[in-house]
Amino acid sequence: MESTGDSSAQAQALINWELAASTAARLAPAGPSLGSSEIGAAVENLRLMADISVPHVHDITGLEAARDLRDSSVLVVDRASWARANTQSFAVMLKPAMEKMLESRRGAMSPGALAVSGAITGSQLGAVLAFLSSKVLGQYDPFSALAEDSTAPAAGRLLLVAPNIVHVERELNVAPEDFRLWVCLHEQTHRVQFAAAPWLRHHMLNEIDNLSEHLLGNVDSLLERASAAARSLKDRTATGTAPGRGAILDLLQDPEEKASLSHLTAVMSLLEGHANVVMDAVDASIVPSVKTIRQRFNARGKDRGVVEKFIRSLLGLDAKMRQYTDGAKFVRAVVDVAGMEGFNRVWESAGNLPTEPEIHDAKLWLERMGL
Repeated sequence: MESTGDSSAQAQALINWELAASTAARLAPAGPSLGSSEIGAAVENLRLMADISVPHVHDITGLEAARDLRDSSVLVVDRASWARANTQSFAVMLKPAMEKMLESRRGAMSPGALAVSGAITGSQLGAVLAFLSSKVLGQYDPFSALAEDSTAPAAGRLLLVAPNIVHVERELNVAPEDFRLWVCLHEQTHRVQFAAAPWLRHHMLNEIDNLSEHLLGNVDSLLERASAAARSLKDRTATGTAPGRGAILDLLQDPEEKASLSHLTAVMSLLEGHANVVMDAVDASIVPSVKTIRQRFNARGKDRGVVEKFIRSLLGLDAKMRQYTDGAKFVRAVVDVAGMEGFNRVWESAGNLPTEPEIHDAKLWLERMGL
């Protein structure tokens, strides 16, 4: 009889995570030119800005969780380390769905076929992570602590991608310390969100499991549907029609997939929007050049090339930017009516999370909450 451990290992082999990490490290674009002393100074300063930002997050959000974040940590990383960290998180998020997919195809894949499949998907994922590794400034990772043999603290870790932060602050020609504190305000807010709602991590894992199970359950038609998504994106780009959540996710949906994706979209919009509201709540007394930083940062997207815009649309990154906007509008609308204390009811339970329609019409959430 096959053991549970063997089954789990086979499921994880569906994606060669080590190959994904090494491929990302190999393909990631070179970062800004920095001497060893400059690297050390940037890392030390980012750690300082991360610490300084926490009291400001507490003052703005009123969340007591900001007072004690000892069960998570802050890591300043390079692009390759960010990619490797994400392979660990993806392995946690996709493990249940891959185990179910493997069980449904029991006997259909030989060990050799499994290895080949894992190598293909691993290299493809690595290429995607390589592209993303030069775009991400920071990321709170609540899932890595659940990985086997994980050394991450119980609640996860905040990753600050030093070369990307330095690259953008140089590109914008803004004061480094101001920009770094501004970024840390956003990223530390995510850390505080999961500390204020300790149930949120497993709730999101369950929803991700539901969505990925549907997608991977249709693995036989996955490539065909992905090709159709890419063709659709090309057509919509030619006609000027904007993609929704990302061309692939737009088409890889049945009604159950739509429900799962709608819920995850609402949750991500809430988290990103709330973090943006915190970032934008600071004034010149905290970040002296904040007005300049906002203006120049928001104007960056206008200069992207055609290829990058295509990839961003395919992966749904432009949709992520809309999540910042939609979620921030929701948070501000709720706070205007119920104050920050009323808004903070959202962290009490999964039932208090807004739906996607509520994200776009805060009155619906306020009425449901009796506020």
